[in-house]
Amino acid sequence: MNVVLFAYQTWGHRVLQALTESRHEVVLVATHPPGDDAYETIWTDSVQRLAEQHGLPVLVKALPDDETAARVRDAGADVMVACNWRTWIPPEIFAAPRLGTLNVHDSLLPAYAGFAPLNWAVINGEPEVGITAHVMDERLDRGAIILQPRVTVEPDDTIGDLFAKTLMLFGPTTVAALDHMEHGTGERRPQDPAQATFFHKRAEEDSRIDWIWPAQDIANLVRAQADPYPNAFSFHGAARLQIRSASVSPTRAGGTPGRIFARQGDGVIIVCGPDARRGRNHGLVIEQLRTEDGEELAAGDYFKRLGGYLTAHPGDPDRSARAVGQRIVAAGAAR
Repeated sequence: MNVVLFAYQTWGHRVLQALTESRHEVVLVATHPPGDDAYETIWTDSVQRLAEQHGLPVLVKALPDDETAARVRDAGADVMVACNWRTWIPPEIFAAPRLGTLNVHDSLLPAYAGFAPLNWAVINGEPEVGITAHVMDERLDRGAIILQPRVTVEPDDTIGDLFAKTLMLFGPTTVAALDHMEHGTGERRPQDPAQATFFHKRAEEDSRIDWIWPAQDIANLVRAQADPYPNAFSFHGAARLQIRSASVSPTRAGGTPGRIFARQGDGVIIVCGPDARRGRNHGLVIEQLRTEDGEELAAGDYFKRLGGYLTAHPGDPDRSARAVGQRIVAAGAAR
């Protein structure tokens, strides 16, 4: 089949590579110009460069416009594929090809539609992740599902591990789904709107540690923001610390969330959780951290003395601790 591809970054690069190695013919490639958002400067394999290497016509657009629609119509494609396209595609474009458009999204739809689905899934402790190849319609990430391969999330998997595991699925899944569309085979499973969730782009604020969270949730955040992503962070006085690895302590650490409580191996236990003041929550063990000047240390080597607090914002630790206490009281009253 003749294929138009709308794709961006490493995910789109892998799909384009698979299409060029398949029996299908790519007749037009649309991609975005390079972005400066932190999450667009990590996985930067260039769709444009790969297309040019294969002598394919390329259209570089931040947003699809009238020229884009005309180029898609003129391409006379049988089908369009979209992968990691960052903006809405209007119906006059996605419905132009004879068989419509296949969207390949990096989550198990209908859950985690939208942005950074893998990061959000790890934060939420999902037991599995995957990708979804579905028919595009006017609703974002909501069309009928054709294929949906899955990957088990192991307890120590970081975002980098799961990126590598799921990236391998994009090329083969896209080609297999196109075969189903061409021959009218396979399922067309409607998505259950009651199970749909939609997530926004991640920004710096989303990596800030809130010590009212339970230890497991904070450990998940650290795994979800492991290198090469912007790390989860907290403040020790005025010093910003990136938390590189952390785990749940078997110790129930009572007191005020954020308190630097005790040593455990080469790490330190931090009091955390909504019921920490009652002594009901496990502490979080910070194992490895990175300072503002880039030095990487075991937490036990950085914290020479115990006591004091880690806080969400820089400043007076005692004032920050009082603010945490007020939020705990408010959270308890709301339950």
